[in-house]
Amino acid sequence: MSEIFKDIPEIKFEGKDSKNKFAFKYYDPKRVIMGKTMEEHLPFAMAWWHNLGANGVDMFGRGTADKSFGASEEGTMEHAKAKVDAGFEFMKKLGIKYFCFHDVDLVPEADDINETNRRLDEISDYILEKMKGTDIKCLWGTANMFSNPRFMCGAGSTNSADVFCFAAAQVKKALDITVKLGGRGYVFWGGREGYETLLNTDVKFEQENIAKLMHMAVDYGRSIGFKGDFYIEPKPKEPMKHQYDFDAATAIGFLRQYGLDKDFKMNIEANHATLAQHTFQHELRISAINGMLGSVDANQGDPLLGWDTDEFPCNVYDTTMAMYEVLKAGGLTGGFNFDSKNRRPSYTFEDMFYAFILGMDTFALGLIKAAELIEDGRIDDFIKERYQSFESGIGKKIRDNSVDLKELSDYALNMKAPKLPISGRQEYLESVVNNVLFKG
Repeated sequence: MSEIFKDIPEIKFEGKDSKNKFAFKYYDPKRVIMGKTMEEHLPFAMAWWHNLGANGVDMFGRGTADKSFGASEEGTMEHAKAKVDAGFEFMKKLGIKYFCFHDVDLVPEADDINETNRRLDEISDYILEKMKGTDIKCLWGTANMFSNPRFMCGAGSTNSADVFCFAAAQVKKALDITVKLGGRGYVFWGGREGYETLLNTDVKFEQENIAKLMHMAVDYGRSIGFKGDFYIEPKPKEPMKHQYDFDAATAIGFLRQYGLDKDFKMNIEANHATLAQHTFQHELRISAINGMLGSVDANQGDPLLGWDTDEFPCNVYDTTMAMYEVLKAGGLTGGFNFDSKNRRPSYTFEDMFYAFILGMDTFALGLIKAAELIEDGRIDDFIKERYQSFESGIGKKIRDNSVDLKELSDYALNMKAPKLPISGRQEYLESVVNNVLFKG
């Protein structure tokens, strides 16, 4: 097999003063931070669909990037294998240890699902061969149950029993391939699990059926030896007007209502958080405090656009606060998957590498600064001080569940009027963040 990315060297760490376009400035995989190396803190993954498939097409124009990788015709098994070759060469040159996939990212979908499954068997055998002698692994797999017209009304939430069965078949096969490739997780992204109007929708019926499909997936996955986490990836809208996995809190409530919370965690995407009118940090915090922080789709959106732009992360404020949450939670069970795509005018092979260098360096710098924020201690000290009234007296009794409503009322009546709470000191804390981020 000939080299695909011929003019691009192996990407090494050279430090922040380097001007080499093909070098990491902050991502030093062996650097130890808070007891673990960077590559342990940041298990980066390549998204098969964007990196090897997205060619710059948008709703207004044809693709700009050539992602044939030497295959004579796209949408063939020859092309599917060329993408495997390109993907493994790409990951090796960047030192990326994981990849993520949808079923139809790996192979072109046939008219007959039996033929699609045969193709998946063939390509997964080819991927296994490429994995030999490397430390590259599968982070997670999933099934694409949103692109094909059969899923226009959802997959688990569909009004067609036949489509529901087809969705189940896709999930089964995607789980088979995920286990075959040693995947650490399996994701449900409910891109069409929602509604356009309540005039034609039975919400309770649809959510019950989604839960049924997920329960079947868990039972089957465990029966074939899958020991990893299942994930829900929250997103509020697009393509549906309202999606049932609107945000982390909504998805967690759904999992608990239907008894799925022991097997599922969240796969949080930064761009989906902002579409839900939350910060990336918020979605990570909500997941973590509920014991459901699992994995991350690492990207960012454009605040001036109202859709999922899937840009490579460059905002160090966001990655610092994200890594602050991840460090505080003790890390992820999954990893950091770059569900990100090059901008349409960035169409060369070099641009693919520049994008990953940007994303990996941005999260590495966020990790460095998040650790410094924690070690600095001023934020933690202030939060402890802010809630100190609950450490003794009536506050401690509230926390210890040793007081009732009447006793609290009597306390308030004797007090007549409380003092104002301790100041929130938001501006001071923001200055602390700036001080840590920009100190020499």
